[in-house]
Amino acid sequence: MTLLPQSLWCLICATLAVSAQEPVSLSLDKLYSFSGASLSSSPTFSLPEAQQLVVSVAICSTGATSPFFFVTNNSYNTAVTQSSSSSDVFQIPLQSGFGNWTGPAPQGGFLAAQNVDQTSFQVSVSNGSLVHQVLPSLPLVGDTTNTEALIFSAAFSDAESLHSSYPNYTLPLANLSTPSPPSSPPSFSLFIGPTSSGLASGPQTACGVQSASTSVSVESNDFWLRGNDGWRSQWLIGGLEPSTNYTAYVVQDQVNLSGPIYFTTKSPSFSCPLVHSLPYCPSTSYAVPLPFPQSPATSYDSSTLPQSVSDPLLQYMTNFTTMLLTFPCGRDLYSPLQTCESCQEAYRAWLCSVSFPRCAEPPLNSSSPSSPTPALTPPQSGQNPRNPYLPNVTYSYQTVLPCLEVCSAADRACPNFLGMKCPNPKYNAASSYGVGYIDSGAQGVLGEGSTGAAQDQWGNVWCNAS
Repeated sequence: MTLLPQSLWCLICATLAVSAQEPVSLSLDKLYSFSGASLSSSPTFSLPEAQQLVVSVAICSTGATSPFFFVTNNSYNTAVTQSSSSSDVFQIPLQSGFGNWTGPAPQGGFLAAQNVDQTSFQVSVSNGSLVHQVLPSLPLVGDTTNTEALIFSAAFSDAESLHSSYPNYTLPLANLSTPSPPSSPPSFSLFIGPTSSGLASGPQTACGVQSASTSVSVESNDFWLRGNDGWRSQWLIGGLEPSTNYTAYVVQDQVNLSGPIYFTTKSPSFSCPLVHSLPYCPSTSYAVPLPFPQSPATSYDSSTLPQSVSDPLLQYMTNFTTMLLTFPCGRDLYSPLQTCESCQEAYRAWLCSVSFPRCAEPPLNSSSPSSPTPALTPPQSGQNPRNPYLPNVTYSYQTVLPCLEVCSAADRACPNFLGMKCPNPKYNAASSYGVGYIDSGAQGVLGEGSTGAAQDQWGNVWCNAS
C-alpha cells in the first residue's frame, strides 16, 4: 500500500474540517426538518437571495434547553451568534414555539441556531410570503356522542351564489344536490388529544401538535358545504372515551395551525346518534333522538336517514318555496335588505333546527351562579313532541332548544304575507326556544345576549343554531 505524502494529508484534513463547518444551504419555498441529535451544537444555514426574504422557524419538540435563532442578511457575516454586536444580526423571537423574520436579502445571508440540544424544528424561507402561520380562524365542533365526534376545519372557500332574475326567478329545490367541492382545495389534517395530556401547553406549531397528539379512528373525512358558512373539511371521529375532555387542532397545508378548540364526549349512557351530511339541511351536524342505525353505520347521513323522517321535511320545504314564488321575486321588493333567496335560506335553517332536535346533556362541571346554563328540555323518551315524524326511541334523552334567533332570522328575511311569526321573548318564547343567549331577549333588540353565540371554542352549547 502506497502512503500519501504528509503535505497531501494535511490538505485533505484541512478540506474536511472546512467542509464540516460549511452551512447547510436552504432553498426558497421548501420546508426543512432538522433534529438536534443529528446537528452540531450551533448549526448554521445559508439563506438564498430574495428581495423580501421571510424566514420562519417552528419548534416541533423541545430538549433540555431552549434554542435561539439568529439571522443576518449580510452574506459575508458568518459569525451569527447571540454575542454578536453587529447591526445586521437579528434574533428571531419565538412565541409558543413559532417565530419569523422578514427583511431584504439581495445577496442572501445566514441563519444560525444555538442551544439546539435535542430540539427538533422546521425551517422554511420564502420570497415575501409567510410559511409557518397560526391561523386566526378556529375549527368547529359539530357535536359529540359518548365515543364519536364531528369536527370541521375553518372555512376555506365561500359558497357560490347563483342569482336569478325576473321573470325567470328560480330558487333551489327542497332536496338540494351535493355540490362539487372547489378545485385544488387545501390539504387538512386533524390532530386530537385528551386535554389532560397537555397538548395545548406544548409548542403551538403544526409539527409540534402532530408529534404530541394521539392516534384516533377517522371513520370518514370529506369536504362539506355548511350553507352560508362556506366549505370546510369534515371529520367523523370514533374510538373516543366517554366523559372525557379533548383538545383538537387542524393543520392546513402541513404548516398552518388552526386551534385549539375543546370538546367533551357524552356520558356512557348517552344514546343519540349523530346526523350529518344532509344536502337539504347542510348545517345539521349533531346528535338527534333516533334509533341507533343499522350496522356497520354508526351515524346517519342522507343515505341512511329513514325516508319517513326526510320526506315530510322536504314536503314542507317544497310547499314553502311554492308559496314564496307567488311573490314577484326579482321584480318587486318587499325589503331593501332581503330577497326571496335569503328568505328561503333562513326558512330552511329554521325548519332543519326544529325538525332535528339536538340531543344534549347538562354540563359535567357545576357552573357558577353567573354562568349561563343551556336551554335544556326535561328528560323524555318515546315520541318527540317537536317532530312527530321521528321514530319512537326507548332511551331517555334531553335536547337543547333551538335559538330564538333562528326563528327571528326567518321572520326578518321573509315577506309578511307568509305569516312567519315567532313567540314573544317577554312571554312564552322560552318554552320552545333558547332565549337571551345571542340577543338580549328584549323584543326587537339585536345582540347583547349573555353569551353572544350559540356555542364557543370550549365546547359549551347553549342553544341550537344549526
